[in-house]
Amino acid sequence: MLDKSLNARIPAYKKAFASGEIQKTYQNLVGIAQNIRTDFSKKYEGEYTVANLLHGYIDFTYFYLQNDYLKKHKLKFAIVLNHQRAHFELWLLGQTKDVQARYWKKLKGVKWVNDQAMPEYSIFETILLPLPDFDDFKILSKSVHRAFGSLSKEIFEILVAYE
Repeated sequence: MLDKSLNARIPAYKKAFASGEIQKTYQNLVGIAQNIRTDFSKKYEGEYTVANLLHGYIDFTYFYLQNDYLKKHKLKFAIVLNHQRAHFELWLLGQTKDVQARYWKKLKGVKWVNDQAMPEYSIFETILLPLPDFDDFKILSKSVHRAFGSLSKEIFEILVAYE
């Protein structure tokens, strides 16, 4: 499909937008991600710095988190809403491509790390919440927090062990 010219893809693009469903769903999902970001900012105040929500493209909406340990090692987490898969992911990123490459090589063999190829934007990406209930924000927010709490703890243990 991507081999078609842009002009050849425009009719399908216009058709997808015609009902307004995509725009409304996207706006709702970005709003949910913003509310989760706000919850993280409150819950982890003093423990993590929580950056603003980023959503320039239709594929991912995300925000960064960084604590003293991550900052010292030039790393950060991203809570990512993957729009195509309609689920939440946790990414570990480096401040630069060099940092990412160094940690990707160092962490090869860890269950979240793809040994064959480094992801384009991160050291690794793992599913945080595979089947979110977008209709119940309280449950969704608690689920994201619970998953982040246990997964981030496990990631920190691995990072410390690989220092």
